[in-house]
Amino acid sequence: VVAKHDDHLPLYRQEEIYRRSGVHIARSSMAQWVGICGVRLAPLADALREFILRHSVIHADETPVSLLAPGRGKTKRAYVWVYRTTNFVARRAVLFDFAGSRAGEHPRRVLQGFGGTLVTDDYSGYHALHAQGRVTSALCMAHARRKLFEAHKLNASQIAGQAVTLIARLYEVEREARELEPEARLLLRQQRSRPVADALHAWLTAQRQTLANADVTAKAIDYSLSNWRALTRYLDDGNVPIDNNAAENAVRPLVVGRKNWLFVGSQQAGERAAVVMSLIESAKLNGHDPWAYLKDVFERLPTLKQRDLAQLLPHNWRPASDTATPTTALAAVPAA
Repeated sequence: VVAKHDDHLPLYRQEEIYRRSGVHIARSSMAQWVGICGVRLAPLADALREFILRHSVIHADETPVSLLAPGRGKTKRAYVWVYRTTNFVARRAVLFDFAGSRAGEHPRRVLQGFGGTLVTDDYSGYHALHAQGRVTSALCMAHARRKLFEAHKLNASQIAGQAVTLIARLYEVEREARELEPEARLLLRQQRSRPVADALHAWLTAQRQTLANADVTAKAIDYSLSNWRALTRYLDDGNVPIDNNAAENAVRPLVVGRKNWLFVGSQQAGERAAVVMSLIESAKLNGHDPWAYLKDVFERLPTLKQRDLAQLLPHNWRPASDTATPTTALAAVPAA
């Protein structure tokens, strides 16, 4: 399971590796085992989702994967959606959700009941959530910066270059604010970031009037100005990050993985893989070795009562040896 979903080794490669060691394990057997693991871990993934939704701020992003179309021998585009706690919280978690499309119904399904701030890019699939009035939009400043940087790189635009410089000053403040408590972070932002943001907005507004609509710099400026309130939402809440980089970083294992396994065999396989990856990546976010974590989970899960399930969530997990009582520990010591 770890070799497939963390080391990104397809099962046919694992089959070859085992054969070189003198052990033959059929690929079909491994596929069955991995699928069973996905089923057994599903309750933990559900509990992980509930844990994430209890936070006031959540990151979200999505990335395409290829899904094998049954009976056609071809692939179609599917998506894995990513939901993650921010880096401002000590106990972190990430949830992957496999879906057959990029439709907005998928984040609405996963985020049902969530009433906080959602940090995303400006993809329209999230707009319906904001329209309901329960979810507050915070957009990614890195996306706005990227558009301006590309305009500067393409046309040597001094206007875009100056805007990128001002955004860099916002990030300088964030490097100092990273380790602060939310209240102190908010105060620092109000004192140092707010004036820079106001200057950036004034600069973009004034320079936009000098540009033609078709100009690439004008389009980059339009993106920032039209989304200004959501781009600067973080200035009013110390719990909100400046960008969506945490979610984009969570997507990277999928980007690496799809270069190796190329496509997902079925909708069911995609859903089970999302469950396993949610636990593996959440374990890594909390500083755990995913192999040690999953080994312990698979040993304890069959006899664990439902009410104790939270013990095995990555942000709560402690190895069984760490949770042994003194009496239990002494019982394991052989008699002299």
